[in-house]
Amino acid sequence: MDFTLLHPAEQIVMIMERIYGYGMTTTSGGNLSILDEEGNIWISPAGVDKGSLGIRDIVCVRKDGSIEGIHKPSSEYPFHKSIYEARPDLRAIVHAHPPGLVAFSIVRKLPDTQLIPNMKLVCGGIGLAKYGLPGSKDLGEKIAREFVKGNNSVILENHGVVVGAKTLFEAFMAFETLDFCARLEIKARSIGNPIPLSNIEIELSKNKNHEEIEDFCEDSYSTREKALRREMCQLIHRSYDQQLFTSTQGTFSQRLSEDSFLITPYGKDRKYLEVGDLVRISDKGKEQGKVPSRSVTLHREIYKKHPHVNAVIIAHPPNIMAFAVTQEHFDSRTIPESYIMLREIPKLPFGASFMEAEKTAELFEEKTPIVMVRNDCVIVTGSSLLNAFDRLEVLEYSAKAVLDAKVLGDLVKIDAAAVTELIDAFHLKN
Repeated sequence: MDFTLLHPAEQIVMIMERIYGYGMTTTSGGNLSILDEEGNIWISPAGVDKGSLGIRDIVCVRKDGSIEGIHKPSSEYPFHKSIYEARPDLRAIVHAHPPGLVAFSIVRKLPDTQLIPNMKLVCGGIGLAKYGLPGSKDLGEKIAREFVKGNNSVILENHGVVVGAKTLFEAFMAFETLDFCARLEIKARSIGNPIPLSNIEIELSKNKNHEEIEDFCEDSYSTREKALRREMCQLIHRSYDQQLFTSTQGTFSQRLSEDSFLITPYGKDRKYLEVGDLVRISDKGKEQGKVPSRSVTLHREIYKKHPHVNAVIIAHPPNIMAFAVTQEHFDSRTIPESYIMLREIPKLPFGASFMEAEKTAELFEEKTPIVMVRNDCVIVTGSSLLNAFDRLEVLEYSAKAVLDAKVLGDLVKIDAAAVTELIDAFHLKN
């Protein structure tokens, strides 16, 4: 999808639908704006249901101060204007009240963006603005001061968050990523002390290179490949809607043949991924003009070493990642389904997925379908894409159940005799 050709009002409606749909704001809360090339500010209206916002509802505040539209502009318009005046490089602003970030605003702390890689890169600098009356000039000045410092995201004391970027879609991605950081840290602190990545580790991940792969031109696709591409996109969209992925994170791949597979592209919004965006990898190279995920080497090695694996998913769901960013061990012996689907899950050191791809790939035997990488991701394999996706869901749901159970009392795991019974009854590899 080419977002650059969408009218500002269309962009605001589209992004507000995502924010409201994923529980990041309420019917009356939050506002979005875009500063266009003529200096006009397009902004969401005051007092209109965010769950049913339409293009006609968006208000335009002209450069001369005149207002066009059937509603009044958001009551928070003053701070949008103040930010644009303070930071001419910013052309779009997202403001909302997702519960995780509101929690940080109430305790007046900043979420840690170094728990997993790329978060700090996506979010940029983060500031903390002093409390101010909503809609007031005072609040606008306080927020603008934090943006002047070079921050692109600002937590508002006892209020919410404001994120600015060059485009509304970039602002949303940073906003969504910061919210993920907040939720991850909250979940991690419920079971232990989260351990952030060092600056050196962040740089290692940032400088992870794309594999040099020759291009090949492919102008025909089999009926089977077309079906697999459609299935991949459907499950990628479902993963995003279930918040197993974020806009910028998460990789799917699926085997096509002994020496070829499909994989998600690098840097494309998972919400709008289309069949033509997927990249075919084969012994000839990669599809011409496309950039595959940077984890393509690991996927290739897994397929090469394990004929029983036909799909691989790399993801960062917040509940299971709480175990990846702490020293806590995740034990799948909770309910029969969890143990049958997940088995034992080893935790590898940070960097194993890209610095030791061949060695990491060796681990995915039938008794080890999932591997966790410290402060990075979970890698889930399956006999089919649906099987791998099912495992990912069970993994995240099981992790959530464990986190919730810790609030209620001591966990009682399935004992050794019950595990043996499951292995025998379901013919599990041991």
